[in-house]
Amino acid sequence: MSLGPYTYVTLSMTQAQTPRLIVSFHTSGVRVAARVIDERRPYLAFSTSEADVSVSTTGGGPVTDADLTLARDIYSAAARYLADCERLHAEQPATGKATDQTAA
Repeated sequence: MSLGPYTYVTLSMTQAQTPRLIVSFHTSGVRVAARVIDERRPYLAFSTSEADVSVSTTGGGPVTDADLTLARDIYSAAARYLADCERLHAEQPATGKATDQTAA
């Protein structure tokens, strides 16, 4: 079964646990932006027409050592994602390559 492009958002809340939000982007219609707010607060955002997810510094304040660690982890994960996409794209048969699709 092959699904079209989509964004999946789930919020789970129970009395005994902290709320859990899950956002999954399965579309080429994801927009990514990075900027600095107020000349001191880096900001990374992923968005589609259905959902927005952003990452910024701890407590919205100055950059901490933990923020640097998180930024490096994001960078490493993005590099692995790029490498996997490039490898899998190259391995696809020329006639079976997926076409670019964006969410409606």
